[in-house]
Amino acid sequence: MIPTLEWTDEGVKLLDQPALPARVEYKLCRDHHEVAAGIREMVVRGAPAIGVAAALGVALGAKRSSAATAEALGRELDEICEALRRTRPTAVNLFWALERMKRCFAAHATETPAAIRAALEREARAILDEDIAINRAMGAHGAALLPDAGRVLTHCNAGALATAGYGTALGVIRAAVEAGKKIEVYADETRPYLQGARLTAWELLQDKIPTTVITDNMAGHFLHAGKIACVVVGADRIAANGDVANKIGTYAVAVLAHENNVPFYVAAPISTLDLTLADGGAIPIEQRGAAEVTHLCGVAITPEGVGVENPAFDVTPHRYVSAIITERGVARPPYGESLARLARSAEHDADAARTAAPGRRRA
Repeated sequence: MIPTLEWTDEGVKLLDQPALPARVEYKLCRDHHEVAAGIREMVVRGAPAIGVAAALGVALGAKRSSAATAEALGRELDEICEALRRTRPTAVNLFWALERMKRCFAAHATETPAAIRAALEREARAILDEDIAINRAMGAHGAALLPDAGRVLTHCNAGALATAGYGTALGVIRAAVEAGKKIEVYADETRPYLQGARLTAWELLQDKIPTTVITDNMAGHFLHAGKIACVVVGADRIAANGDVANKIGTYAVAVLAHENNVPFYVAAPISTLDLTLADGGAIPIEQRGAAEVTHLCGVAITPEGVGVENPAFDVTPHRYVSAIITERGVARPPYGESLARLARSAEHDADAARTAAPGRRRA
C-alpha cells in the first residue's frame, strides 16, 4: 500500500489526493499550519486519516515550538489544537485525536519541554501505527459478512487513502479477497469530488480487485437488477443510536438498498463513534465551496450566477443500517446497546494497557 501519511525529520508528508489518479505526489508540511491547510484543502481526507494527520500536526507544532517551559509549551499546544480543530467539522476522529494528544501532554506536563515533545511525537506515531492495525482487525470482522462471490457497492473512498493504510470499508473488501472470496466492486463516482471514480477505483486497481465505476444515479438500477450483493461504506461520525454521517449521497444509497433487500454495512473504528450525540440530527454537516459543483477539472459546467448548495455529508438513519463493523466486532440493532458495549470494551482495554505499562504513560 502506498503510504497516505508519513512522519519524517523534515515534517509530515501527505499524499496529495487531489492529484490522483493522474499523479502520485506528496506535499511536505513543515509546520502545523501547513498540516491544517492539508486537511482543509482535502490533500488528506477520510475521517481516520484526518485524525492521524491532526495528531501528527500537534506533534509537529510542538517540535517547531521554541517554548522554554512546559507552561509555555502548553499554551502553544492549545493554539495548535485550535488551528487544527477549525479545519473540518464533521469527522469526529479529528477531535478524538486532538483530545488524545492533549491527554498525552497532561500526562507529561511536569517534565522538560524536550521530554514532552518526544512524548507527543511517540503518541502521534502510535496513533498512525494503531490505525493500520485497527483497520486490519475491522477487515477481519467484516469479511465474514460478505458473500463468497458477488459484487459489492461502495460510496466515496473509505480505503487505504482515507486512513493510515488498508482502509475501513475497502479494508473489509480487501480482507474478504485475501480470504479467497471472489469479490468485485461497483464504485459510485461520488459527485461532486469524485472520490469513488478517482480514488477508490485507483487504489483497488493497484490491488487487482475487479472494479467498475458507476455514476451515482445508477446505483438504484443495479440494486434493483439484483447485481449487487451488499453495500459497504465508511463513516465520519456515528451517533449513539446508530445514525451515520458519511459522504453526501450515502443516505440515498442506503434507502435504495433497503428498498431492494440488500444489506447495507458501515465500517468504522470506535474512534468514529460519538456517543455524546443521541442521534444524527446533532451531527454538524460541513458546507463546501460552490466551485466543487460548478466546475470539473477547472472547467465550468454550470451557467455563471446559478445558486449552489454543497453539503459534504448526509446522515443515514440507523433503521437503514444492517450492521456496523468496528475493530472490536460487529454491532447490530439495537445500536444504542451494541455500540455502547463495544465502546466500553475498547475503553476497558485501553485502561488496562495504561495500567500495565505505567512507564510509558500512554494517554
